[in-house]
Amino acid sequence: QSLWFLFVLLFTGEAFDTTQPIYQAVANMICSIVYGRRFEYDDAEFTSLVHRATRYIQLLGSPSIQVFNMFPWIGKWIADRKELHMITAENQKQTQQMFSRLKETLNPQMCRGFVDAFLLRKQNLEESGITESHFHDKNLMHTVLNLFAAGTDTTASTLRWALLFMAKYPKIQDQVQEELSRVVGSRQAQVEDRKSLPFTDAVIHETQRLGNIAPMALPHKTSKDVTFQGHFIKKGTTVFPLLTSVLYDESEWEHPRSFYPAHFLDKDGKFIKRDAFMPFSAGRRACPGESLARMELFIFFTSLLQHFRFTPAPGVSEDELDLTPRVGVTLSPSPHKLCAVSCM
Repeated sequence: QSLWFLFVLLFTGEAFDTTQPIYQAVANMICSIVYGRRFEYDDAEFTSLVHRATRYIQLLGSPSIQVFNMFPWIGKWIADRKELHMITAENQKQTQQMFSRLKETLNPQMCRGFVDAFLLRKQNLEESGITESHFHDKNLMHTVLNLFAAGTDTTASTLRWALLFMAKYPKIQDQVQEELSRVVGSRQAQVEDRKSLPFTDAVIHETQRLGNIAPMALPHKTSKDVTFQGHFIKKGTTVFPLLTSVLYDESEWEHPRSFYPAHFLDKDGKFIKRDAFMPFSAGRRACPGESLARMELFIFFTSLLQHFRFTPAPGVSEDELDLTPRVGVTLSPSPHKLCAVSCM
């Protein structure tokens, strides 16, 4: 509700960049889970946090940082590296301030969020005489920073792709809104409604497939010597699962380079799972936030489509909407503006 209310306040009928409102809404979800509280959208502390999180992801994917990763010795000449370190320091400072406030009001009888649970576990271990464990301040800091960096950008970018696809393919948007109106009506959609909304679910899955947010996933290491497709890979070798090779595989998908929700529907219009749908990485160590991301995508997308119709900016046709991704650590849509017109 907070997301569509923000659209009502700021953008009804006017062309706008989807980046800030969507990133703020998703970041507030992480804040609720991590800190047990949400922020107002005009809160200076919150807006600075979101701005740094988005800038951090952009810098990580910049050409200069990619070159630095290959040739670290040239780091002192790379301006982006200095900005990256500055953002990291600011994030740690702000996060430490949040931790301090939570520690001052920590109550064993009322766990507000992840940080409280972590601190209480750390406290219990120390009272039992266990001082060597994973529950220490440094681990808490890195875990929370990772949750914000990974949990905000990927979900927000996927939602931005979804709205861009809806504006570019209005007939598909019509079908989503018809299904939502028929099955859910005016009430808030619940996660349990997913099984009754096969077309909507297929559209979300197709958005993840074609959007291809994390084409190279995250690096893994082989836990033992292995031979894969005739190639010997030594234990301890860093391996990048190239998800693009599966998500765009012509032998797996009827129209791999097109937005085609029928990839996830059978002849009777029922939702079907596809083995080649792998947007959350591959292997035993896949994305730990998959269940949260799936829930967020469903709730945000259905809420927005219940209340708004998304169209290109005035003077821009559906055909002119550019689907070329902005290359970085993740693939997000290129800069664009949309209109969100109230359906209520």
